[in-house]
Amino acid sequence: MNSAEIRQKFLDFFASKQHQVVPSAPIVVKDDPTLMFTNAGMNQFKDYFLGNKPAPYKRAVDTQKCLRVSGKHNDLEEVGYDTYHHTMFEMLGNWSFGDYFKKEALEWAWELLTEVYQLPKDRLYVSVFEGDEKDNLVKDQDAFDIWKTMISEERILFGSKKDNFWEMGDTGPCGPCSEIHIDLRPEEERAKVDGKDLVNNDHPQVVEIWNNVFMEFNRLADGSLVKLPAQHVDTGMGFERLCMAIQGKQSNYDTDAFQPLIQFVAQEAGVKYGDDEKTDIAIRVMSDHIRAIAFAIADGQLPSNNKAGYVIRRILRRAVRYGFTFLNFKKPFLYRLSEVLANQMAHVFPELKQQLSFVQRVIEEEENAFLRTLDNGLKRLDALEDKFKENNSTIDGKTAFELYDTFGFPLDLTALIAREKGLTVDEAGFDVEMEQQKNRSRNASTTEQSDWVVLQSDVTTEFIGYDCDTSDSHIVRYRQVKTKNKSEYHIVLDKTPFYAESGGQVGDQGYLISDSEQVEVLDTRKENDLILHITAKLPQNTEASFRSEIDAARRNLIRKNHSATHLLHAALRKVLGDHVQQRGSLVNERVLRFDFSHFAKVEDAQLREIERIVNERIRESIPLDEQRNVPVDEAKGMGAMALFGEKYGEFVRVITFGREHSVELCGGTHVYNTGQIGYFKIVSESSVAAGVRRIEAVTATAAEDFVQQQLNELNAVREILATQNNISGAVHKLQEDNKALQKQLEQFELKQLSSLKESLAQKAQSLNDVNFVAEKVEVSSSDYLKKLAFDLRQAVDNLVLVLASEIDGKPQIAVMLSDSIVSDKNLNASQLVRELAKEIKGGGGGQPFYATAGGKDTAGLASVSAKALELVKKSLNQ
Repeated sequence: MNSAEIRQKFLDFFASKQHQVVPSAPIVVKDDPTLMFTNAGMNQFKDYFLGNKPAPYKRAVDTQKCLRVSGKHNDLEEVGYDTYHHTMFEMLGNWSFGDYFKKEALEWAWELLTEVYQLPKDRLYVSVFEGDEKDNLVKDQDAFDIWKTMISEERILFGSKKDNFWEMGDTGPCGPCSEIHIDLRPEEERAKVDGKDLVNNDHPQVVEIWNNVFMEFNRLADGSLVKLPAQHVDTGMGFERLCMAIQGKQSNYDTDAFQPLIQFVAQEAGVKYGDDEKTDIAIRVMSDHIRAIAFAIADGQLPSNNKAGYVIRRILRRAVRYGFTFLNFKKPFLYRLSEVLANQMAHVFPELKQQLSFVQRVIEEEENAFLRTLDNGLKRLDALEDKFKENNSTIDGKTAFELYDTFGFPLDLTALIAREKGLTVDEAGFDVEMEQQKNRSRNASTTEQSDWVVLQSDVTTEFIGYDCDTSDSHIVRYRQVKTKNKSEYHIVLDKTPFYAESGGQVGDQGYLISDSEQVEVLDTRKENDLILHITAKLPQNTEASFRSEIDAARRNLIRKNHSATHLLHAALRKVLGDHVQQRGSLVNERVLRFDFSHFAKVEDAQLREIERIVNERIRESIPLDEQRNVPVDEAKGMGAMALFGEKYGEFVRVITFGREHSVELCGGTHVYNTGQIGYFKIVSESSVAAGVRRIEAVTATAAEDFVQQQLNELNAVREILATQNNISGAVHKLQEDNKALQKQLEQFELKQLSSLKESLAQKAQSLNDVNFVAEKVEVSSSDYLKKLAFDLRQAVDNLVLVLASEIDGKPQIAVMLSDSIVSDKNLNASQLVRELAKEIKGGGGGQPFYATAGGKDTAGLASVSAKALELVKKSLNQ
């Protein structure tokens, strides 16, 4: 049975049990501040478990893209070394939202595994929760009694809270669980050691394949457990491990879920998978990591230097490093591997195939950038090699950490290169630096979040902000959140006109007004399906009636900018082509920012045409056509633009400004006709990442202000140039005049330099057969200092030259030696300049015959010549 058949049989089995087949949520999480990535199948159903939102169906089944490389569930460093941990993996899951419970869940799990997949019963073990005194939790006797009707009691194991009580994080839905494990060892090994003794002991062939979680509790911030409003079932089965079990393999990587990737890497590297453990690990790392990288980018997360983007960049660089070090991939390769993955997954996750060229472009550029970084890191090591050899042949911990933090060199790579150079690494010092960084990060991000104070249960927020700017509201729950620098309150209302930040549009601001007080709402955010009103203080009477009132003037400006992004998107596609897809946006009251897929700079003429089209649509005063609660398939049939990486429900909102112009799925706020936008002006166009461009623009009065500012600057230039016409011609003449003056100045400086060279040559002091020159000189640039040194080297034999100069207010030193001095007199310019640099409180280095240094103390230049003479005499034994 191949992997595609295994996946489909799972979905079909639970569909036959009246489960709704639902699509995978994006791997990148946008509305849950507790998560960066979807790390479990239950993430998209979290609000159903908590009772924050009614489930649209009682039963569901899916295969969910998951990523576990951050936070509590972090398997990254194990990936590639063992046979069953992955970054991105599929989680097969079936769900009950207050419907069936333990009996049906366990019986169906057993039926599917033993009757449909026909896994041998004598290789299966199950575990149930043994209870926990600290949380006052009793043994799960119900699960035990259900299991013993299907499997012998000696195969039912009781597990601790660590193994058999599932929690998604420090807080949130949780409950006892019952795991199913399989023993895949050969018969002779099974005869020696009972499989039950290896369950949950990290044996690579005795692995958990399915976890049935019985969601009964909510873990609060204070560590206590409270009962959920209803009992739920949340199951998760690792698809890759299931394939290993059904296909009779000893490793997930040996299944057809990974073999197409593995064989492609091995073939391109010119090695055979299975012949060498080091190359095998590298191949597994690359084959695993490309899945996380490609799907995250397809779901909207570009590699970057912070948060989720940093995680993806870190995974990508780990893959590149293993290929670089162990498979000799010195040029970009991962981007080619993404095509193998896209073809393999096209039938189940088509979004990757649909965006393949974009994903490849991003990955290739990231690979190129990191390979350059690796090269720079190697040069850094080369430059410091002499210093390390002077320091007991040890690379200090601070330098090793700099290589890790700045150049992406993990400790093992630095150690590998060090061994090749006859050096060692201060690993203890590296660990100290790493721990200090972790402490800084922890201190910067520490957040204390209280539990919700619930005033009204079973109440969900009604959002009326599309139609109203005010509403009568009551607080249904609130909590306090403290960080290092501030404290704030999150308030949930039963009814609100406040738009929560989403889809690039910022959250509303405004006030909660009661008979006795007015509380300012600083921001509005979304947490799953909760709308959080952020305030600096809590109302004195939380049970009062409030008038919720948004800042209507601010919202009106936001509307204009948001509607303009829709017109901009349509214009971009018309001018540049249908490949243009939105990749991100920011819409606030001041500016709109729109990121889109495109592989070249947008030319000025194209920008003018895009701007013209948008303003033409504005002048047409096209009325807004807003349709709510449209079935998602019907909306897409209308040609509505859906964004990759967004999770759409069964019903969506469609925003249309002229069916032939702009039709998009959107939850934001908009003008009632395009004429209200007033005017649209592009401010800038730039690159964000490989294959992603950014346009910033302004509308309405902000656009008028921008144009007026540009006119004011133009008028100021006219006055300076004393001309009203042909301003560009006047500027061009000014540039030509400047070039001519620069050329004259350069000729004058070269003449001075030649004169200075003659003067210095005559000052050469004879130290036996060495001609020694050390002077403080006046030159205008580092280039001229270098030229002077090389010119003197040509003019004076057996030269030892030391030049000191103040350039742009900073001290600089140059040391030049004739080749004969380097070879015969045991002098080294790089070593000499490092000693001289101490006089100016600086440092430097270079080649044996020429080296330079910079510093902080210009006063120290006066002592450089005398110090140089002392050092040279000492080296020459005079």
